[in-house]
Amino acid sequence: MTLEQTAGPTASAVGGELASASVLAGTSDLTFNATDPGAGVYEAVFTVDGTVLQRTVIDENAGRCRDVGQTTDGLPAFLYLQPCPASVSADVPFNASGLANGQHHLTVSVVDAAGNSAPVLDRTVTVANPGAPGPPNGQGASAGAQLEVHWKSTTKTTLAAPYGRPEQVLGRLLAPGGTPISGALIEVGETPSYAGAKAVLLKALTSGSDGRFAMSLPAGSSSRSLQFSYRARIGDTLPAVTRALELSVRAPVSLSITPRTAAVGRTIYFHGRLLGGPVPAGGKPVVLEARAGRSGWIEFDVIRSDSRGHFHASYRFKFPGPVNYQFRVLCEHEADYPYATGASQPVSVHER
Repeated sequence: MTLEQTAGPTASAVGGELASASVLAGTSDLTFNATDPGAGVYEAVFTVDGTVLQRTVIDENAGRCRDVGQTTDGLPAFLYLQPCPASVSADVPFNASGLANGQHHLTVSVVDAAGNSAPVLDRTVTVANPGAPGPPNGQGASAGAQLEVHWKSTTKTTLAAPYGRPEQVLGRLLAPGGTPISGALIEVGETPSYAGAKAVLLKALTSGSDGRFAMSLPAGSSSRSLQFSYRARIGDTLPAVTRALELSVRAPVSLSITPRTAAVGRTIYFHGRLLGGPVPAGGKPVVLEARAGRSGWIEFDVIRSDSRGHFHASYRFKFPGPVNYQFRVLCEHEADYPYATGASQPVSVHER
């Protein structure tokens, strides 16, 4: 006999190491409360990266909540109208030992005896299972290694740079006594400086016979953070030492104005573009500024670019000249655009 149930279970009070730990290793527990208005709460289903890895019956209800099989459709079968408990307080273990180290997408659902499900957990987890030590990372490898990294043009950890200039990082890896560690892999990660950006692992660098290494950032790079890590043994879960550098790039802006000569009552037109990306989907606000002679810059309009960084504006002169003006566009730093505050080159306009 096949019975149908349209209303499904609900889950609440989710907790446990599996729900909150930043790094998982081995077995972790997940706790939650669940209720079901019909056949009762049956099992918890654990899915990793789209594959079901574990099904756990939460409470067998003295044997009543147990699949007796013998169905042709693969669904569970029971001997009672309500085989499983109407409410449970679950504490279910999950073993991550079989997962590869790194990030995984984990979802957990609670399923009732009728096959209806409800979400319990949906998160990205980092797995770091301990393993057998790998080979030494480099000649003279050491867990107490010293990692030196700096910009070629400054010893500061943060470099402020104009757009379009390639930058170089220099580094050296030394054992505690100052002996170079050669042939070692140095991992490099970078994160663009805008909200929601994800870290990207770049190609690893290799230290030379003197322990030195170098890398170049191409012209056109945006603001970003760089992290350099050395692991004493290949495959170590945690690095022995890490160092970080910051690159702050001024926003690049182009501006043209037509005509370059005007008079009271006449209009000039601004055309420009943000040269660096990515530009937010809704565009980026920019500020139009002007000055006469060597006086300070005065804001007179705020406009928004399109998603490709293009912007347009106009201005009608209200007061008679003669005056020589300079105009520029200021692009201020915002969390969704990976550049520091920058401005276009001033453009001169003569009002007769």
